[in-house]
Amino acid sequence: MIAKLSEMGVTSEMAYGAGLASVGLSFVTWFASKKGEEAGLDRADRWGIFIGEWAPTFFAIGLALRLEESGKK
Repeated sequence: MIAKLSEMGVTSEMAYGAGLASVGLSFVTWFASKKGEEAGLDRADRWGIFIGEWAPTFFAIGLALRLEESGKK
């Protein structure tokens, strides 16, 4: 899967960027849900955690892509 992503042009920097964006989006969705919905803090927490769980996956993919890139050189 990692080799295929690399062949498609996905770089480790892109995956790291997606991880950082996920962290930022987690804060944004938490705040927007807290202020914009009547469901309360619990629902805002669930949205923030749901989005925030993507970050480790993107960082792991970034690390695997970095290893793939260093193996090609």
